[in-house]
Amino acid sequence: MVIVLITSVNNNHIKELCKLKDKKYRDEANTFLVETKHLVMEAYKAGLIKELILEKDEIYPLDVDTLYVTKEVLKKLASTNNPSTVMAVVYKKKEVEEIGEKVLLLDNIQDPGNLGTIIRSAVAFNIDTVILSNDTVDLYNPKVVRATQGMMFHVNILRRDSIKIINYLKDNDYKIVGTKVTNGHDVREASIYSHFVLIIGNEGRGISRDIDSLCDEYLYIRMSDKCESLNASVAASILLYEINNK
Repeated sequence: MVIVLITSVNNNHIKELCKLKDKKYRDEANTFLVETKHLVMEAYKAGLIKELILEKDEIYPLDVDTLYVTKEVLKKLASTNNPSTVMAVVYKKKEVEEIGEKVLLLDNIQDPGNLGTIIRSAVAFNIDTVILSNDTVDLYNPKVVRATQGMMFHVNILRRDSIKIINYLKDNDYKIVGTKVTNGHDVREASIYSHFVLIIGNEGRGISRDIDSLCDEYLYIRMSDKCESLNASVAASILLYEINNK
């Protein structure tokens, strides 16, 4: 374990770490930054920490290379206004090709908070794999990472071309289940197949037309006439809860 102290915001290593705020550099380095003790611990349990970053008087002993920095350096690295005293540089989690039986596909989800919350619910309700369409927001966006509350480290997450992966799964006997009221079944009454793909669409437009045409059936959430629609992450969480309890 290597321990280093850096006090200058102009240090070259700090400048390199600051680049991880940009998706381009996260992709090149295959690493990203996490903040707060909870997220760091979840990354540590997953064996993904490259370097622990602590404010110089912080005590948080983990058996990894550790960088001590000043409060000013932490502010430079952080994506929040009130940075935690504990951060880490974390390796991106490797994809697992074995998809499992219960799959959640997210079609063009754009809000980082929605994506993070949906991933958190996917873990809570026993989804095996989450598939992100190529046009869904970056998994390693700091707001997504915070919203997952560390659950991104505990579920298989893939990024794929939606049409190609759906056709592949259909060929392997997965039922493709969309989400809309028209011709749909109330999720509380619907039968759930052993191998399924549940699709959650874009916050404003729902499931894209090309994907809609590939769905075998649809589910909806029965609710008061006073409410026209639900937030994407709320709707996904309710659907996953109901499916998990069947």
